Amino acid sequence: MFDFPGQLPEIRLHGKPPSETALNRMQACMLLLAQDAAWEQLPFGTLLQQRWRRRAPGNALLVTELPNARGTRLSVARVGELSTFALLELCRKLCALQPPDSGALHLVPLGFQGNALRRVAEALLAATLARSVHLPSYKKRAEPAPAPQVLHLYGLRERRLAARCLAEAAGNGLARALCTTPGNLLTPRIYLRHIRRLARRAGWKLEFLDMAALRRRGAGAFTAVAQGAPDSQSGIVHLHWEHGSGKARPRIALVGKGLCYDTGGVNLKSARHMFGMHEDMTGSAVALGVLHALTRLKAHASVDCWLALASNEIGPRSYKPNDVVKALNGSTIEIVDTDAEGRMVLADTLTLAARAKPQLMLDFATLTGACIHALGPAYSGAFTNRPVFLPELIAGGSECGERVWPFPMDKDYDTALQSQIADLRQCARDGSLPDHILAARFLRHFVPPEVPWIHLDLGSARHKGGLAHVPTSSTGFGVRLALHLLLDRRLIGLDRAGARRAQAP
Repeated sequence: MFDFPGQLPEIRLHGKPPSETALNRMQACMLLLAQDAAWEQLPFGTLLQQRWRRRAPGNALLVTELPNARGTRLSVARVGELSTFALLELCRKLCALQPPDSGALHLVPLGFQGNALRRVAEALLAATLARSVHLPSYKKRAEPAPAPQVLHLYGLRERRLAARCLAEAAGNGLARALCTTPGNLLTPRIYLRHIRRLARRAGWKLEFLDMAALRRRGAGAFTAVAQGAPDSQSGIVHLHWEHGSGKARPRIALVGKGLCYDTGGVNLKSARHMFGMHEDMTGSAVALGVLHALTRLKAHASVDCWLALASNEIGPRSYKPNDVVKALNGSTIEIVDTDAEGRMVLADTLTLAARAKPQLMLDFATLTGACIHALGPAYSGAFTNRPVFLPELIAGGSECGERVWPFPMDKDYDTALQSQIADLRQCARDGSLPDHILAARFLRHFVPPEVPWIHLDLGSARHKGGLAHVPTSSTGFGVRLALHLLLDRRLIGLDRAGARRAQAP
């Protein structure tokens, strides 16, 4: 059992840019220069300007060594008008140019003022911290992780920004470490052990509803999926954490799909589609990462985190197409495709989470391939039962660099989910219909109308080569977005207060 996600670097803040003497002492430095900034502001500015002009055509980055005793390795980029996503991506590329064994890394944004300075500094920190996360490796000779022990940020003394970046990196790193773990080393039982250890450290209250408890409560949608596994280690984890007091403390519910492996069940996946299904628990890892980050920040909130831990196996007890099962809320479901198991385990988990009447419920799931087909792997899909949230989701994703796009949730989509023998069908039989929308409509049946709800279909949970500031194919997408929506855009109460003009992305 290894440490999730390992020790992150210390951040030291310096109010002024480095002098030439300070630069000469550095081993590695990343420099982001404003488009209109003069090279003369920099130590070695004339030399760097000459080398910048001689770089290869079309190359937006310069990596060079300074003519000093340390041979300081300097990676440089000039920044104009960039979206947050593009800025984070640029910082990730700058990080990749730095040596993996530097004990300290120096981050220098130069020529920026006000919000622009804060934005660039945050992107530099986010990218370097994301690269510093230790992910599990099972090679005989594991490559050393590129993790400096100290990050020095120049030109901005803002401890709150540093604390936010560290908390977010810890939450995202936790999610990525869990997702990278092979399925045989992260069964529901082992996963629960990791969660118990995290709960003890963080002071979370933990309750585990095992298969027997779920059957007694009537959670037939969840147990139908989990009954195909050869043992009964599946169940629903409920974590609770709160900080602060008073009626103003927001009540938040986080829900995550935690399929530790998904074979497809009786509707068995092909080999090509089954490979990588150990990451079908990403939604639960992201929900856990958000809780971890909120705890580190001591956010003023009351948070319930619900994780649906199961495996979708094929065996003599597996559920089958044409079965009818009864969910926890009393609805009967006609099974169409056993590979649409995510919405089944989420149905009962959402029902449990909604009973506390949270002011906002967020669920995370790698739910449908249709969402990836619709958007590609660089965006995730967003659905909500509050139309006023739609501009907030678009703008919030653009602002933080974890981009989402909403889809319609009109009632007439339910026509495809009508059943002649049950209250609703699990999914449509017609494969040409938009399954990501139908999955969201299915889940809505298990969310009471009075509970504000956002469903994120994590199409960008995996992106080859990394995404935005994250350098690994497992992206941990959703942690940064959720923190931004909860702490910066403050969605809670928006549906009662009425529509608010979304800030320009």
